[in-house]
Amino acid sequence: MSAPSPFPAALLIFDFDGTLIDSKYDIATSVNLTLRDLGLPTRPQEEIFSFVGDGVKRLLRLAVGEDHLDRYETALKIFREHYLAHCLDTTRLYPGIEQVFAQLGDVRKAIATNKSLEYTLRIVEGLGVREWFAAIESPEESSELKPDPGMILRVLATLQVPPERTVLVGDSTNDVRAAQAAGIRSCAVGYGYGKPEKMLALAPDYYCQTPEDLLRLFSRTTS
Repeated sequence: MSAPSPFPAALLIFDFDGTLIDSKYDIATSVNLTLRDLGLPTRPQEEIFSFVGDGVKRLLRLAVGEDHLDRYETALKIFREHYLAHCLDTTRLYPGIEQVFAQLGDVRKAIATNKSLEYTLRIVEGLGVREWFAAIESPEESSELKPDPGMILRVLATLQVPPERTVLVGDSTNDVRAAQAAGIRSCAVGYGYGKPEKMLALAPDYYCQTPEDLLRLFSRTTS
C-alpha cells in the first residue's frame, strides 16, 4: 500500500485490545485459571490469543470447548472474578501510543471495543488514561459486536462528529468491516493481534505498521 496523504481527522475511534493495549497475557492467565477451577484442561497461551477479538462470550465458548458447553455459564462467572483481579497484571499501552495521544491532542478520541464495558473501564482507569477519551462504547447486546456498526454510530451521535471526518483504528477485519458499515474511514494496524494480509484484503483506507505511523496520518492542522 502506497503512503497516503495525511488526513485531517476530527475524531479517531480506537479498538482496544491489540490496538491501544497489549492485554493478551492477562486474558490467557484468567482463562486458564477459569479452566483450572472448572477441572478442565488448560490451554496453550498462543491458542487462547487466537480466541481474542470477538468478546468474552465467544472467548470462553472456545476455551471451554464444545464438549463442555454445559459449563459455559459457570465459566463466565468464574472468569469475571479472575479477570477483574488480573486485568492489570501485565496489560500496558503499546509503546508509542502515549506519544500519539499527546501529539494529536486536538483530535477527539473514543473507544469502540468488543470487550465488556466493565473490563474496559477497569483498565482505562487503572492505566490512568480515562480522560483521553470523549466516549467509550462496548456492545449493549451480543448482536452489536463488531463488525456490526452500532457502537460506532452511537459514538458519532454522542459526539456529533461527521462520518467523513472520522476514522476507526483497529487491528482486525472486524474493525475494518465495522468502519465500512458505518460509513467512516478505516485504519488497519499491523502491530496488534490481527493478520495484516486479511485486513489489507478488505482495502482499508489506511494501514499503519507502528503507532508512530498514526502521527503522520492524522492531524486536524494538516491540509
